[in-house]
Formats: sequence, C-alpha cells, structure tokens
Amino acid sequence: MNNRNRGKNTGDDNLFGSEKQVNTMRMAVQDMQYLLTRGYAEKAGSELVGNRYRLKTRQIQALRGASASGMQIHERNLKQLNVSALKDRIIYLDGFNVLILLESLLSEAYIFEGADGCFRDLSGIHGTYKRVNQTLKAVELVASFFQKNKIQKLIWVFDQPVSNSGRVKQMILDFAFENKLNWECELQFNPDKFLAENAEIIISADAWILDHCKQWFNLTGYLIQEELLSVNLIKTS
Repeated sequence: MNNRNRGKNTGDDNLFGSEKQVNTMRMAVQDMQYLLTRGYAEKAGSELVGNRYRLKTRQIQALRGASASGMQIHERNLKQLNVSALKDRIIYLDGFNVLILLESLLSEAYIFEGADGCFRDLSGIHGTYKRVNQTLKAVELVASFFQKNKIQKLIWVFDQPVSNSGRVKQMILDFAFENKLNWECELQFNPDKFLAENAEIIISADAWILDHCKQWFNLTGYLIQEELLSVNLIKTS
C-alpha cells in the first residue's frame, strides 16, 4: 500500500478553515452567480469577484467550481433524478471525476457544495492518475450504491489520454469480476462529449457534462447521506 492520499494542500486550512473564510466564499459565489446570470464569462467574472474579495488561486478555483448561472442551476435541477428512478437502469459514470472526488472526500480534503447542489473538490490528475490509499474504499462505495439500488448496469468511462487509465480500467473490471457486479469500463478520447451524447443517465459533477447531458444523478450527495460519511464540507450557497 502506498502512502499517497488526496487530502488538504498545505495552506488550505488558512484559506477555507475559518468561519470568516467560509462566509467570504459564500458572498463570492453569490456575486459570481449574479455575474454569470447576466452573461459574464466565467474567467472575467471570477477575476472581478476574486479581486473584490482578494481571493487566492485555490479560492478562485473553488469559486469557479461552486458557481453557476441561474439558468444553469434551473436546468440542472430539472434533469436531476431521484435515486428511486435508477432501478433497472443503465448508468454511465464519469470515471476520474467521480473517483477522484470520492478519494478527496475520504482523505478529509475540503469538499464544496455548489449552487447547483453538486459536490466538487480541488484535486486534479494533471495528465496522470495515481492510485491512493482511499481508491479501493471509493470503488466499494460505488459498489454499495449499485447493489442497494438494483441498478441494471454501470458503465465507467475514463479519459484514454490520461496516463494509467488502462490500469484503472483493469482495476475496475477485476473488482467487478470478484464481486459479481454487472459493470463495464470504457476508455474514450473525449469522455465528456461521449457521455453527453450516448448516456441516458450519467453520474458526474463536471459542469459541462451536467449542462449537456440528458439526465444525471448526484452520487456524492447520496453517499454522504446514505453512508453517513464524515466530510470536510463547505456549503457555498
């Protein structure tokens, strides 16, 4: 077992750990939503808000992830499914997006609940995915969700250009075989576009996918409640 995890970065407690910083983030997200709703581009809006509140780089990253326009929030809510709608359905899962978010959550990194009700983290793969101590537990949580809700099939989709994506695919398939799960795993050069065009139901917290998909399910929100997970959660709205 390696000693890697996806926990907090040095300095994250100073950026997000106090009530004052959390309140600042909430005000920043409100301002950002106002600008996005009125047609400001994300980059321009985040620069304005970041300057107003003197946000650091990781705070701006969290701000962008947590923010959405009023129309985006409305349309995402319309497409969001309750867990009762998933029985006997085929679901596509945005592999790295979901896996890394759950690894971060289990590593006690800060997790941000955005204006759309989705949960996001500040981790990234930067072209290479590396398994961490929490990877197996993350996959086990997905398996628990799959079995409890009698889902017909789960299809994991990973970014083929990301280094080690083939190893992750094999890990998922081996786990599914050992636990008799009806899972498939695909590598795609453009998984976002693939999920938006080919899946009736997706699991992802990626903003572009949520805006372009047919229907989606908030798996992280479900797991936090169902599995009583301990979370370093910041609610930004």
